[in-house]
Amino acid sequence: MDTQTGRILGCTLFCHAAGEMISTVQMVMLAQMPYTVLRDGVLTHPTMTEGLNLLFTKL
Repeated sequence: MDTQTGRILGCTLFCHAAGEMISTVQMVMLAQMPYTVLRDGVLTHPTMTEGLNLLFTKL
């Protein structure tokens, strides 16, 4: 993560449903949005992508 802009610079996921989750991260990266979009966003339920909210609260 770029600490000045909050942009995600890369992502590697080794987990169940990583393919589902990585497309959401990729969308944020391509749009050049900060990681807080994932941290604070309301993501469709029920999916593994919801775990991104928890992941990005740790940054």
